[in-house]
Amino acid sequence: MNKTSDLKVTTGAYGDKDFEDEWSWAAAELLATTGEPQYYDAFFARLNAKVNLPGWSYVGILGYYSLIRCHDQLPESYSSITSILKKKVLSIADRYLLSGKAGAYGSVMGSSLSDFVWGSNSVAMNQSVLLINAYLFTQNKDYLNAALGNLDYILGRNATGYSFVTGIGAKSPMNPHHRISFADGVADPVPGMLVGGPNSEKQDGLKYEFAEPELSYLDNVASYASNEIAINWNAPLVYVANALECLQTKERDGSNNR
Repeated sequence: MNKTSDLKVTTGAYGDKDFEDEWSWAAAELLATTGEPQYYDAFFARLNAKVNLPGWSYVGILGYYSLIRCHDQLPESYSSITSILKKKVLSIADRYLLSGKAGAYGSVMGSSLSDFVWGSNSVAMNQSVLLINAYLFTQNKDYLNAALGNLDYILGRNATGYSFVTGIGAKSPMNPHHRISFADGVADPVPGMLVGGPNSEKQDGLKYEFAEPELSYLDNVASYASNEIAINWNAPLVYVANALECLQTKERDGSNNR
């Protein structure tokens, strides 16, 4: 666009040098949808790939969730792969439980300083998504409680005292890096949006009041490093909030949690 217009537009890059996780996720979804062997082969060929929490540059584990959830609909010959996926998910979930118990705040989120990156609140919510999935196929409530603890973190039980969801809580962001909220002439931001959260690297170059990673948050419209709005960290918040409400209702009614 800059080559054909006088209006120069620059923005951050979303580079990705490895597409194997995209292929893995696509194969998993097509396998869950069709059960066709070609998609099983494509997914199985990438089964030894490293498993990480989802982010804009990594989506592989999302396919794990789908295949575990849909295992009853898959041909019986594929059942062995589901066991492998469950073990991989549980190995991460168990590490979270251990680190959460040792952390200063008693929550999975923040038990490692590496959690406080750009979009750290998405780290918290994606941790909860994984923990909820671990609970669904184990019925171990330790995973569920840990997932709930991260939602508590998002809603104010954190070092900053902020509820990181606009319009929620006594102290929530008023100046998110969100153009619609900034330009609509209304003092309050659009409600119900999750901001990025504490980010120890502070790439926006602004002056933060605190240097500690867990306090590296700034409610400033210019703070794209800590107060930005993005769909890929609002999406897991929606999943977590609704999943926990659904599970609470089913627990109260005594119905099956699946």
